[in-house]
Amino acid sequence: MAVDYFDQATIQVQAGTGGSGAATFRREKFVPRGGPNGGDGGRGGHIYLLADPNLNTLLSFRYERSFRAESGGNGQKNKMYGRQGNDLVVNVPPGTVVRAVIDGQTYEVDLARPGQRLLVARGGRGGLGNVHFTSSVRQAPRIAELGEPGQAFMVELELKLIADVGLVGFPNAGKSTLLSVISAARPKIANYPFTTLQPNLGMVDVGEYDRFVVADIPGLIEGAHAGVGLGHAFLRHVERTRVLIHIIDAAGVDGRDPVTDFHQINEELRLYEPELAQRPQVVAFNKIDLPEARANLARLQHELGLDPEDCFAISAATQQGVEHLLRRVATHLRAMPVSHLAPVEPDEPPLTWPVPEVEENAFSVEPEGTGWRVRGIKIERLLKMTNFDQIEAVDRVQRVFEATGISQALLEAGLHEGDMVYIGDIELEWDSQRFE
Repeated sequence: MAVDYFDQATIQVQAGTGGSGAATFRREKFVPRGGPNGGDGGRGGHIYLLADPNLNTLLSFRYERSFRAESGGNGQKNKMYGRQGNDLVVNVPPGTVVRAVIDGQTYEVDLARPGQRLLVARGGRGGLGNVHFTSSVRQAPRIAELGEPGQAFMVELELKLIADVGLVGFPNAGKSTLLSVISAARPKIANYPFTTLQPNLGMVDVGEYDRFVVADIPGLIEGAHAGVGLGHAFLRHVERTRVLIHIIDAAGVDGRDPVTDFHQINEELRLYEPELAQRPQVVAFNKIDLPEARANLARLQHELGLDPEDCFAISAATQQGVEHLLRRVATHLRAMPVSHLAPVEPDEPPLTWPVPEVEENAFSVEPEGTGWRVRGIKIERLLKMTNFDQIEAVDRVQRVFEATGISQALLEAGLHEGDMVYIGDIELEWDSQRFE
């Protein structure tokens, strides 16, 4: 059965392309020798992801999956710079894990704190105007750079709800009923498996000072850690919680043994993430208003051998024992740090992908098909920003090949006349008369 949970989404991001530089010349009355005056293009807009505390779902990405930032403006005559493209901010809920494949490597950033920003895609640089290409031997350059394309790739979003407390247990153990009586949340409640098809959040107040968020995690079954049933779709939400309320159907109304249920749920947590099974748990023997539950209570307390301070006989339906349960949960939470969830400071810089720093001038040469592939940050950027319709721009590429040692490296690798050289998306046919 396919169920759309809206806690996972894949989006496409396209940062803005930089504006192109201008190749213009000053022509003024009474100025017999006008010089180059082409301005630079503006930077393309960046794309940021922002952890918005007002969101708790990825539902907004159900229909809108493509995001494009504004491109930069082109340079103009009289050394006028092009306008910078507007940045685009895309809001996601706190707790969103962001993944992307960049240059063949997968990177991951966790937007756990409200207000955190991730510079997910950088806008392209603006191209240089011809004022930058003058020299003692080139007084009137007719060359200007194209704008650099902005970064573009697919981004995976995975929401792991940020809640203080997670309700875990088998289907029909009473999790949704408990959430409905301790908070203003109104989850769907019925007597059949998997009534809860997506996590529900509720704010709980205990006394005058304690307040915490509770997440109703859909019922787990055997094999959930491997994706059986609703499996991974919801176990990810348990990872964020600090305390678990383990709800057991003490009456065994579905014919299961409550002791077996308890151990099986903990085993699923351990198999999914060993640390989860060590997380503080408060056990609620639910449905104590039923005779079967009262008859089972002594056996359950004996066979499970749990700390009596963390065990409570409750009835979510009648609210019996619920207040004592919540006070114990609040005691656990007060003893646990929450600093990692503190909102960001106003001047905190945005996060960036943890891409290792690489020397811009470095390059490599390797065979590819019947030709040769040249890789390098600086040379790939140069080719992207080269206007091959300009003869002087082509001459510039030739000079860079020679000055950086790329020509020599290709020849030493076995390059022959007429071989193809690939740099980024550009294909060049090697001509010894031109490149040597």
